[in-house]
Amino acid sequence: MKMNKENPNKKGNVHDHNHHSLLPSDPELRVKTIESLLVSKGLIDPDALEKIIDLYENKIGPQNGAKVIAKAWTDNDYKKRLLSNATSAIAELGFTGRQGENMLVVENTDEVHNVIVCTLCSCYPWSVLGIPPSWYKSDEYRARTVREPRKVLNEFGLKIDRNKKIKVWDSTSELRYLVLPERPNNTEKLDEKELSELVTRNSMIGTGLPKDFK
Repeated sequence: MKMNKENPNKKGNVHDHNHHSLLPSDPELRVKTIESLLVSKGLIDPDALEKIIDLYENKIGPQNGAKVIAKAWTDNDYKKRLLSNATSAIAELGFTGRQGENMLVVENTDEVHNVIVCTLCSCYPWSVLGIPPSWYKSDEYRARTVREPRKVLNEFGLKIDRNKKIKVWDSTSELRYLVLPERPNNTEKLDEKELSELVTRNSMIGTGLPKDFK
């Protein structure tokens, strides 16, 4: 992913620096520790481990978030609850736990596109998105998304209209974000399960869009 420079339309929240001074968040630390031990002791093949991580990063993990989004697309009352108290609404579907205790859902509209970052480490809503992708934790993504979001999104293949505002939300140890993407066109006859299959991990971070329905 190549990256350049541009000022953002708006920054998100400011980090609490104390939380991130020495170590990554607890779940990430545990994962890295276990990974290192398993590989160093020869108990697992690094290639096999990468396949497992990819499975949870891209397939199993984001399924929870996809169910939340699909329900919001089909149930207006649930959508209102999700936007007013995301933590509670997400818990209604049974998705809770570390890295997801306090959530805020931000909605994409015709006027605004939202994107999530964590500028000081890699705070991420594990309970709905699974393991964070490696690019989300990279110094490049964390620094440039705040400075030049439009260019960064363009490098993900996402071209945002110049007339649409981009809001950058900076996750913290106290609060994590989830993007509610716009529902794809021509999906009125799809049920929740079918809609959830259109939701991508990147669309819930803001670096992508849901799949088109064909």
